[in-house]
Amino acid sequence: MTRAAIPGLPSRYPIGELLPALYADDDLAQRFTAGLDTVLAPVLSTLDNLPAYFDPSLAPADFLPWLASWVGVEADPAWPVELRRAVVARAVELHRWRGTRRGLVERLRLCCGVHADVRDGGGATWSAEAGAALPPPPTGELLVRVWPVREGVAVDARRVLDIATASCPVHLICRVEVLPGPPGEPEQTGS
Repeated sequence: MTRAAIPGLPSRYPIGELLPALYADDDLAQRFTAGLDTVLAPVLSTLDNLPAYFDPSLAPADFLPWLASWVGVEADPAWPVELRRAVVARAVELHRWRGTRRGLVERLRLCCGVHADVRDGGGATWSAEAGAALPPPPTGELLVRVWPVREGVAVDARRVLDIATASCPVHLICRVEVLPGPPGEPEQTGS
């Protein structure tokens, strides 16, 4: 919806009331300025409410895509408006963590409502022992294991994969596993 399409939007500053007293009773002047008020009311209303346009929680829904472009985020139009507002509001924070496990986990929690465990198959390894055996080659796979924040809520694996793939370095293959709950801690064996 555009603000210009609101029928009967009154002007907070009618021009006819600002004219000199000579024109206060002039029917032609009052009708002419009333026409201008109709044209200017959406503009003045927008300017009066301008700070609200820059707050994702208050901005009109049709303004969110433009606001999202300012912070360099793509909010899927199919998402509910409240989710798009949250993504735009947290975009700068999430950009700080882009390309990291934390960034991916936070993005998945925000956009999909899931907890995530990210296993990166790439990277560098080292050893404190001189002459130690070489590490195995990297798998080239990013494994993202997710489970719902609330029990009984379905996880959209395709959406998780799309978000993970967009956040994944291009040289890694991304794979998603949906778990019913948090992964169990590995069993400790020892004496």
